[in-house]
Amino acid sequence: MLIGVLTGGGDCPGLNAVIRGVAGRAVRAYGDEVIGFFDGWKGVLEKRFLALDMGNTYGISRESGTMIGTSRTNPAAREGGIGIALSNLSELGVGALVAIGGDDTLGVASKVANAGALVVGVPKTIDNDLAATEVTFGFYSAVQSATDAIDSLRNSSRSHNRVIVCEVMGRNAGWIALEAGIAGAVPEIMIPEVPFDLAGLCSRLEKRHKAGEQSAIQREALVVVVAEGASCAEYKRLDDGSLDEFGHPKLSGIGHWLANEIEARTGIESRASVLGHIQRGTPPIAYDRVLATRLGMKAVDVIHDGRSHRMVALRDGRIEDVDLADALAAPKLADTAMLDDYLRTFR
Repeated sequence: MLIGVLTGGGDCPGLNAVIRGVAGRAVRAYGDEVIGFFDGWKGVLEKRFLALDMGNTYGISRESGTMIGTSRTNPAAREGGIGIALSNLSELGVGALVAIGGDDTLGVASKVANAGALVVGVPKTIDNDLAATEVTFGFYSAVQSATDAIDSLRNSSRSHNRVIVCEVMGRNAGWIALEAGIAGAVPEIMIPEVPFDLAGLCSRLEKRHKAGEQSAIQREALVVVVAEGASCAEYKRLDDGSLDEFGHPKLSGIGHWLANEIEARTGIESRASVLGHIQRGTPPIAYDRVLATRLGMKAVDVIHDGRSHRMVALRDGRIEDVDLADALAAPKLADTAMLDDYLRTFR
């Protein structure tokens, strides 16, 4: 069988490990051939691909990014796009397709599967907000990257007794902010699930800053962690109004806006540090390499079982497969009870 594989949406640590898992299982266990479509669904629409084997996938698990490229191309947003994708897969002789991506990429995968192709999805989102799986690969690498940055920012904050706002990824779900904030011992964490109180935040920072003026030795780091999709009553999101092919606006600005507001309202020197793609480009930690490899191997097994419209998932420590509809039903939002429990102690 000829198996195609693609990576869509934003990159994240572990994508290459999935590709290696797919190629290794397909070639070694089943004698298949594998091709990787360049730049996600765009490569399917344009019939651009690379033959994958044990040679060119050797050693890629430790590398971030994706060796076959990615994009946010949406065939469903283009006239006849799904039909073109199906026709190209048939013309190339692709018997099954592994689509690695988040809800957008997997949403297209669902449409292609419903139209007749054998498609298996692999859940990928750095925000960890896909349902039906306990965790998505790349998430904990991003959390570790953000935690390392927070540790550095804490040192700078304490040295100058200044506020530093650390903006991390998280459009609709604040998992990275929540877990990196707790790991980094930060007392102020803002996530999209809970609009924050700007006045209350400034009041608490003023109290900590005043205490820090009395003793540099016992000074608390004034680091604030905010997810890019967080909001408050006073904040108006800054963007140019443009949307990607899946209808998502570009998020930007809350980190710098919040730092400026804190300084204006409190008089405390404040700075912003936007981690952005540092979280995406960090090398995958061992956990994510293992998880991603297991997911890739399982996807090929599901294909050879003849099952389509499925997604491989981590459940109770095992790699299983679920209906794509279950994964796309609703986003998995951050645990607000976990946030409340932490802040009740350390805020």
